[in-house]
Amino acid sequence: MPIKIPDSLPATATLESENIFVMTEYRAMHQDIRPLKLLILNLMPTKIVTETQLLRKLSNSPLQVQVELLHTLSHVSQNTDAEHLSSFYTSFDQIKDRNYDGMIITGAPVENLDFTDVDYWDELCQIMDWTTTHVHSTLHICWGAQAGLYYHYGIPKYNLGKKLFGVFPHTMVRPQSPLFRGFDDIFYVPHSRYTENKLEDIQKVPELELLAVSEQAGVFAVKSSDNRRFFITGHPEYDPETLASEYFRDVNKGIDINIPDNYFPDNDPSQPPVVRWRSAGQLFYTNWLNYYVYQTTPYDLRNISST
Repeated sequence: MPIKIPDSLPATATLESENIFVMTEYRAMHQDIRPLKLLILNLMPTKIVTETQLLRKLSNSPLQVQVELLHTLSHVSQNTDAEHLSSFYTSFDQIKDRNYDGMIITGAPVENLDFTDVDYWDELCQIMDWTTTHVHSTLHICWGAQAGLYYHYGIPKYNLGKKLFGVFPHTMVRPQSPLFRGFDDIFYVPHSRYTENKLEDIQKVPELELLAVSEQAGVFAVKSSDNRRFFITGHPEYDPETLASEYFRDVNKGIDINIPDNYFPDNDPSQPPVVRWRSAGQLFYTNWLNYYVYQTTPYDLRNISST
């Protein structure tokens, strides 16, 4: 999918080197179509890495997607240069009167905190409330999914005691769902988290539909019955080396961390990891954009209604 992003965004050079179609401002202006407007609320500390991962998955289809990046003002990023944020990111106050076809809310390494102890929780709640009237379809990832399930439906998260870490097999609860069209019966997704949502809590909410699970990783994909909200607990967008980087970072800090499951050959961290999730990850984001954003969003975004 041709994605319209600033030419100087660091992800641009990386994506172009991978032969991913990145559209210039000039070409976008000369296409007589309305681009999909997509907003990414990036809560990760490594913002450039996350930008690149998500933009890679949102690319390469006939659709034109205009991507905007959003960050919170109530948290000062310690890992991203302030110039990068001022150049490529916007704040909620600047976009709150706009409407979007789709939005992604990323995870964040704050799952061991109570939701209300996260310094940007109030701002995030304001943004999640705003999505009900200004965004057609919102995808929540990992902690972002736990935050969304708690805010919209009162579903709590539970501490696992030890980090769930690795690449796990998953199965579809609703194989007929367009979100998993083209998926194999068993597909793999990376997970990296200390908390979980429980199946029984989700099943108590009639407005929610369970879509996919993992025997080891638990609940994976949930959506609202009106297709306006999606929640996934893993990271289909992860790069091959993402879990390795996390593992070696924690080892160097002296943190008691298991070798990620189903990742290094023979559980040997000296060997390059085996990627088992790339095709499923690409298909997941393509299906969400196609079936739940492009094919159902109103042409006039002012017609987005509240649920």
